[in-house]
Amino acid sequence: MSAPSPLGRMLLTAFLALILTVLPLPAWLDLIRPAFLVLTVLYWSVNAPRTGGIALGFFAGLALDVFQGPVLGQHALALALVTYITVREHQRIRSKPAFQQSLLVFAALVVYELVVFAIDGWTGHPVTSALRWVHCVTSAVVWPPVAALLSYTATNPFTVTRRS
Repeated sequence: MSAPSPLGRMLLTAFLALILTVLPLPAWLDLIRPAFLVLTVLYWSVNAPRTGGIALGFFAGLALDVFQGPVLGQHALALALVTYITVREHQRIRSKPAFQQSLLVFAALVVYELVVFAIDGWTGHPVTSALRWVHCVTSAVVWPPVAALLSYTATNPFTVTRRS
């Protein structure tokens, strides 16, 4: 069995993250759900910026808009912007320890949420509850295990090795 290409692994993990992001959950659990799709796109933007890059962020955001966005393109714009910043600074982010990366991911998620918040306000769909920012914190907290899991999938491509 041949190993999937890096682009195939990237698309597979983004698809699984999209499923985890749009999966229906109870209201209390949905409130603290990390932004799995944003975390996955940020991971690939840091660790393989030329393979996915801004296109991965834009199309992942567009897929998220199809499933849950009131305005088509708001998540695509926000995720493309955050992906651009992450790709531009990927070498600096990659060299940081996990705790500092979590802080940078928190900042990226705040920028992402600010763009979505602004578009929601401009289009007449404002959500003014402070609870909309909770997933920024939970996403930053789960960044180290998510990054470790995605790193494992990037280095071990789920292949069966044959011994001769």
